[in-house]
Amino acid sequence: MNPEVKLDYMKHMSESDDAGALLNELMTAYGKDVWNYAYSITRKWDMADDIAQEVFIKVFRNMHAFRRDASVKTWLLTITRNTAIDFKRSAFLRKVTLSDWFEERGERHSSEQEVMEQLAVNDMWKQVLLLPPKYREAIILFAHHQLSMKEMADILGVTEGTVKSRLFHARQKLAKMKERNIDGTD
Repeated sequence: MNPEVKLDYMKHMSESDDAGALLNELMTAYGKDVWNYAYSITRKWDMADDIAQEVFIKVFRNMHAFRRDASVKTWLLTITRNTAIDFKRSAFLRKVTLSDWFEERGERHSSEQEVMEQLAVNDMWKQVLLLPPKYREAIILFAHHQLSMKEMADILGVTEGTVKSRLFHARQKLAKMKERNIDGTD
């Protein structure tokens, strides 16, 4: 069953509804999407964990702010993007990121990591992760999350024309990357 249909009642939620149960359903239905999108923006496992947790804390605190003009998935991915951008801008993050160069990192085997590792096996996804952020986001929202142009424009805070342009340029860059790899001129 489509999670959008199942969670459509969120649009009609009242004060008396069980917010905890609703949050649990949202996390079950969209937790991997939120984590994967956070990872695609940051490219750091631990930061994606923190962002996903922060996203669902924000959702719990602001369920009443959900508007009927967006899908639940679009709403969650918008919150994810904004939270990731905030994390990347924070002074704390810059200090932690710098310390990553000096620390030995142990392997973590969460289910989210296994999903991302399976995607990374595919050379195209590896190349997508190498794209500049504005192109990477557009391709991931389109190809992985299968959002419409309008939904992507809403999440990214740009026009639909800009989304189309970013997708076009992302595809061009991916084609050039593929050409270089086939020719062995990497």
